[in-house]
Amino acid sequence: MKFLATTFCLVSMLSVFSQASNFNSQGAWSRNKKEIVMSLGATQFLGDLGGRNRIGKDYTMGDLNWKSTNFNIGVGFRYRFHKNFATTTMLNIGMLKGDDALTDEPIRNARNLHFRSPLINLNQRIEWIIWANDKTGSRYGMKGGAKNHNFQLYAFTGIGIAWFNPQARYQGKWVNLRPLKTEGQGMENGPKNYLPITATIPAGLGVKFGIAKMWTLGIEAIYLKTFSDYIDDVSGSYYDPAILADRIGPASAYLSNPSSTPSLFNPGSQRGDKDKDAVFYLNIIATKNITYKNYSSSLKVKRYKYKRSKF
Repeated sequence: MKFLATTFCLVSMLSVFSQASNFNSQGAWSRNKKEIVMSLGATQFLGDLGGRNRIGKDYTMGDLNWKSTNFNIGVGFRYRFHKNFATTTMLNIGMLKGDDALTDEPIRNARNLHFRSPLINLNQRIEWIIWANDKTGSRYGMKGGAKNHNFQLYAFTGIGIAWFNPQARYQGKWVNLRPLKTEGQGMENGPKNYLPITATIPAGLGVKFGIAKMWTLGIEAIYLKTFSDYIDDVSGSYYDPAILADRIGPASAYLSNPSSTPSLFNPGSQRGDKDKDAVFYLNIIATKNITYKNYSSSLKVKRYKYKRSKF
């Protein structure tokens, strides 16, 4: 939530600064209404596992652990319906991971839990174009005017849905954690079974520049809030490993408490906390303008007809 508040304040200041500096015009921005979006970048999981060499900063940008950085790719469709607003449907597919062994914070390190999970996130977002310079000219095959000077600074939020599947390594293989009920989910005195899907809310900032007639390149920073605390399979308290071994199996018992000193984490003691998990994306964005399929060809025809009419 601190990130969202900071983003709102920054966007408000940029809006005040840029109100007198927006070079949009109907003729310029309407030539970029429809775009295909492609993205590639890094992901950081913000939850119970891993993190920096301290406690109290989980679920915030202050808990980033670069050793746990993973990747994501994305594809989407952007529709700019107003000079200051656009909407984008975006599908991101990536991997998340967290590992207590990567932090020197004593309690986390001794806990020794780890996970990886794919995250498939589909969201619909609304974009506020804070500042834009949509120049026409030779960028569109016309004479006169600067080339490739399209620029946009924008903020966005929205709503989405994500699927995840936490796994951990057991005897040299990655195994799915959800069926192992490592916190006694669905069992006596245990929490409810959790679903492998969650609603999401993306919030972020982006900037992009024109690099060719129909292409732009930019960068986006995105904070993705989820409504699940089980993306890493960790949320509540330790469950009795003897019961897990008897009812589920040895993998469940071991992965519920893989600490080298398991006596530090007895049944009923805290394993995680109740704060919802989050994800941070830092993505390179490429967009292709598809507003006009044969836009360049139509301009050539118009110029040819114009030259012919002079004779």
